Amino acid sequence: MKETVRNEIDYTKLPEHIAITMDGNGRWAKQKGNIRLVGHQKGVSTVSDIVTAAAEIGIKYLTLYTFSTENWNRPQDEVSGLMNLLISASEKNLEKLLKNNVKLLTIGDFESLPTKVRESLQKAIDKTAGNTGLTLILAISYSGQWDITQMVKSIAKDCKDGQLNIDEISQETIQNHLSTKGIPNPELLIRTSGEYRISNFLLWQIAYTELYFTDVLWPDFTKEEFLNAIKDFQNRQRRFGKVDNQI
Repeated sequence: MKETVRNEIDYTKLPEHIAITMDGNGRWAKQKGNIRLVGHQKGVSTVSDIVTAAAEIGIKYLTLYTFSTENWNRPQDEVSGLMNLLISASEKNLEKLLKNNVKLLTIGDFESLPTKVRESLQKAIDKTAGNTGLTLILAISYSGQWDITQMVKSIAKDCKDGQLNIDEISQETIQNHLSTKGIPNPELLIRTSGEYRISNFLLWQIAYTELYFTDVLWPDFTKEEFLNAIKDFQNRQRRFGKVDNQI
């Protein structure tokens, strides 16, 4: 990583929570004349690099859009390959997570995952539960609409059971019934590969998140690119509905 980029970052004003839509693995593989799974394999290597970079500079939360609910509709061989990659990556990188004091969590429809994937991820979650550095959140079998649907069902059940009065429902109530309960909303969302979409990711949580888009495909996304996104974030003025002279 270039020292000039490191030196341009204000480490006292880092975003507490960064979310990333890791896009472009398939196109990267196609450009190289390979099958899509090769791109996903290279993407796993990029994940390791970016998690290490985030932990090193002191980011507190990093959420990675790993596998969406819509991704189940991809060809079966690609889905199976991705599930196997989740198993191998969680096992291979467990010691690195422990070494870097990274705590692992997941959000999404965990029960929809194959048994071996759940067991492998749960092992990593349990082993890293006591870590106090970066919290790495993998959004797996996740979508923002799924999250909101589950939230509505949960609140409706509480109302039906007499645990919650409908007049008491607030934004805080909603926040506490989402899968990200206890996790601050992301301040920065990065999307790679030149696509300008949210793609059903953290729809409630990104209401005031700064968006950063780059043409770089995820397998080519480096620590330097990561720091460039943070530098861009630090050059923005976040008003939250206010005018300049109120900031």
